[in-house]
Amino acid sequence: MTVEGHIENGQIVLNQEVPLLDGMKVRVEFVAHEATGKPNHDKESQETPSLYERMKPFVGAVKGLPTDFAMNHDHYLHGQPKRQ
Repeated sequence: MTVEGHIENGQIVLNQEVPLLDGMKVRVEFVAHEATGKPNHDKESQETPSLYERMKPFVGAVKGLPTDFAMNHDHYLHGQPKRQ
């Protein structure tokens, strides 16, 4: 379920009545401000590393793979026919 809302006096206010139960898990996602079109939390989005940055320590970690492993990983792992 997705429910929209806004911030009022530093608190999240939902735009519709929703029965909220104690212990219910929620996710808060900040969207662009309607007036400026800019994200509300530019600093936070810039601090989140990209997938490449998070995986960079693992690049080249496995040695001795066939040169066509990326294209034919299904062949090597599951016995599927090789791709050309």
